[in-house]
Amino acid sequence: MPRARPLVIGHRGAPGYRPEHTRSSYELALAMGVDAVEPDVVFTKDAVAVVRHENEISGTTDVADRPEFADRRTTKPVDGVPQTGWFTEDFTWAELSTLRCRERLPHLRPGSAAFDDTEPPLRLRDLLDLVATASREQGRDIGIVLEIKHATFFGARGFDVAALVAAELRDAGWAEGAHPLFVESFELTVLRQLRARGIPATYVYLVEADGAPFDLVAVHGEAATPYRDQVSAAGLARLAEEVDGISVDKAMLLSASPPGGAELVAEAHAAGLAVFTWTCRPENTFLTPAFRRGEDDAAFGDYRAEWAVLRDAGIDGVFVDHADLGVASFG
Repeated sequence: MPRARPLVIGHRGAPGYRPEHTRSSYELALAMGVDAVEPDVVFTKDAVAVVRHENEISGTTDVADRPEFADRRTTKPVDGVPQTGWFTEDFTWAELSTLRCRERLPHLRPGSAAFDDTEPPLRLRDLLDLVATASREQGRDIGIVLEIKHATFFGARGFDVAALVAAELRDAGWAEGAHPLFVESFELTVLRQLRARGIPATYVYLVEADGAPFDLVAVHGEAATPYRDQVSAAGLARLAEEVDGISVDKAMLLSASPPGGAELVAEAHAAGLAVFTWTCRPENTFLTPAFRRGEDDAAFGDYRAEWAVLRDAGIDGVFVDHADLGVASFG
């Protein structure tokens, strides 16, 4: 740290080409040569760790079309925001495994949507085994960047999130340091809890451009320390006492307003923290205005130029949806 080149991380696999968090999405990312893949982890009613973008699954599965589960539709406050739909914690793994995955952004990625309804969701264990096997077969170290989602939400409902994740990692052989393991969350509390359980990993704190982390909001309300204050020079020094790196919204690195840009990366490095950024996507709708080309939101803009700004800022890791483009641009 800092790395000679950024770690290229297949964000939920290769969702530019396959529905996110499916086996084929991860297999494609691994075949395209990423250094690591990133699952989002939530839990079922029977405490099985599964990989889904959110615990609300109507946008990423066929659950809304399944009459046998119609009565599971409900509204819940997730991290303080009301959401209506179907939630993983209301399904057993046996039930959830009968669903089929769908592309979350079909209007932007019709090619990926062509694979809708062909694959079931994955457990975290399935992915841990898949990556370990790929590492052996390809003869290289491939990592997992495990994002724990909504830890305070699940904790309030009786889930011991850190204990469940630790047990899964140990059972799968990922808790001895044999594989590159990164653990990240938008909540410091669960990272502290998992580290206290002796899981050897690189711990990374996720940082939004705005707002405050929900574990602090749950305790302090409006007085919760905002993310932006946590990446001030003083805030970075405090974070370095607890985590190994930060992962920031790419908008913060593309902005001239402090804290941001190469200055943020330099300050984090000076504090002893690695810096990751999320999420690099080539479609116009995800690019900053200066790099968009044409009026079609789904068309690729000048993503190479935008990503070059991030690379030149000295980042240590980058999340990409199109694994091949990420490897070509950052590898």
